[in-house]
Amino acid sequence: MAAYDLEEQEQLAEIKAWWKQYGNRLVNVVTAVAVIVAAWQGWNWYQRSQAGQASIVFGALQNAVQEGDTQRVKVASGELLEKFSRSPYAVLGVLASAKAMIEAGDAPTAKAQLLWAVEHAKDELRDLARLRIAAVLLDEKNYDQALAQLDGASGPAFKMRFLDMRGDVLAAQGKTKEAVAAYQTALAHLGGLEKNGAESARQNESNAIFRDLIGQKIDALGGSE
Repeated sequence: MAAYDLEEQEQLAEIKAWWKQYGNRLVNVVTAVAVIVAAWQGWNWYQRSQAGQASIVFGALQNAVQEGDTQRVKVASGELLEKFSRSPYAVLGVLASAKAMIEAGDAPTAKAQLLWAVEHAKDELRDLARLRIAAVLLDEKNYDQALAQLDGASGPAFKMRFLDMRGDVLAAQGKTKEAVAAYQTALAHLGGLEKNGAESARQNESNAIFRDLIGQKIDALGGSE
């Protein structure tokens, strides 16, 4: 029993010595980990809270758009930009608001919102914003800036639309040959998609309408001769 007590005392002495040497460091590490975990959980809660609040504001914006209340649309979109600019709802809200502003004849507000979307959106949503602002600039006869928005690569889903819009801008400038070339490139891209079977039946129906429309534009410019 005495030998066992002695062995136990030796182990206890080793533990005390180890704790004396590493105890403070261990406490600091555990505390740091606890702080990181708490901060991560707090950030996740904050993100969920922000997303929930942003979705409510976005819902209010959608209702205002449906009701044609442009003042409420402006207020809701402004709140999204001011409080939830990093939320995906901000880009979606700005695009919806800009469309409503265009329909209401408020091109300056729409243009400002679309410029924000071009700067902050990504991928397809950014392409959509570029396409819409190019249309606004075309209506304003600001052809060079419209073409600048259409310059550069776009996603496959918008390539035809970009080429078609480019043709519209060039046609408005009186650059008939360049416009026809843009339209024909759009048709060639469309044909490539259909050849590869990349489109659904519904999309193919939409593409047929799009093809006819571009064909009419080419005919109007004398490009089919």
